Amino acid sequence: MAAASALVFLLGACSTSTGGTAPSAGQPVATTANADDPTNLRGVCPDPIVVQTQWNPHITVEGGMYHLLGPNPDIDAEKKKVSGPLIFRGKDTGVKLELRAGGPSIGFTTPSAQMYLDPGITLGVLGGLDEGIQLSATQPTLAVMALVEIHPQIILWDPATYPQFNTIKDIGRTGTKVFYFSGNTYMEYLVGAGILRRSQIDGSYDGSPSAFVAARGKAAVAGYATAEPYVYEKDVKQWAKPVKYQLVYDAGYPNYGPPLTIRAADKDKLAPCLRKLVPIIQQAQVDVLAQPGPTIDLTLKLNQDYKTATQYTKESSEFSVRQMKDLKLASNGPDGTIGNFDEARVQRMIDITRPIFAAQHKPIKDGLTAAQLATNEFIDPKIGYPDN
Repeated sequence: MAAASALVFLLGACSTSTGGTAPSAGQPVATTANADDPTNLRGVCPDPIVVQTQWNPHITVEGGMYHLLGPNPDIDAEKKKVSGPLIFRGKDTGVKLELRAGGPSIGFTTPSAQMYLDPGITLGVLGGLDEGIQLSATQPTLAVMALVEIHPQIILWDPATYPQFNTIKDIGRTGTKVFYFSGNTYMEYLVGAGILRRSQIDGSYDGSPSAFVAARGKAAVAGYATAEPYVYEKDVKQWAKPVKYQLVYDAGYPNYGPPLTIRAADKDKLAPCLRKLVPIIQQAQVDVLAQPGPTIDLTLKLNQDYKTATQYTKESSEFSVRQMKDLKLASNGPDGTIGNFDEARVQRMIDITRPIFAAQHKPIKDGLTAAQLATNEFIDPKIGYPDN
């Protein structure tokens, strides 16, 4: 996610490969989509469709798009990108899909900024709606799908040290230090809303578990519900105990998970493509959580070949999938549709963050509205998670 879980836990010896092919993400090619097939993207979409992701390959956010890569996609380990035919439910759509790693792979440049640096990028996955709001005056983007309904950002703590904590607000009633990634907008919300005190927050967190471990549990730390709870208990040998946490979303910060976006000015040009492509990605997000195994294998292979510092394991990836389901992070909106935006919720995010960015001398676009930030125009309302 934005500055996504940077806990460093190594799988072991990394591959020395600088290229090659990856395992299939579970999409064997059976047929080629006919010209009149709604899944035929040839001549309608850019070829390749280039997506700038927001972090290293993982199952949680962009899992659906990794799922769409055909058998044995090509890996460019040096440039940290993977490409292959875009395969939807066994049909070759007629175009290629290229997924580029973000975060450390692009010098921690925001996906929004990267989209403006490289016009060859078709779509970008932002860290959250707050990124789109923050850069709306200088690098405007339009979100066309919420890849995750609820952002997995959390604050976690040791329940043995603080049995009285059940919420982030409980932490704020004490002087307990809270480590977080400097620049995370939600922390300014938590302080401004009186949930935490400015005197207790510490922006020096770099993703390493060392600060939390050194504090012997007498501190809280930012993280992601899809990663840190597993990592601290299973992978950090110096800790190896359960932690407790609350979603920042449940503390009143209604951020969507990372949204799929375009440059705002590209809407008319890309509209014919998006009408076909967005429903494909909606369904892929549903399909990959139903059968995540092959896509997990692909993302593990990519992280190994890319030699990323934040290596994942099969077990931690499977935990991420369970959390996405159990916490309803991957879920339908109130109308039973996956990926669409609630206008009032988007506007609430604008209202919360406008004064935060103004205080940071980063004013947002004058008069920014929910409709300028996110659209449901390309969403298929019939697609959703079953029994959700």
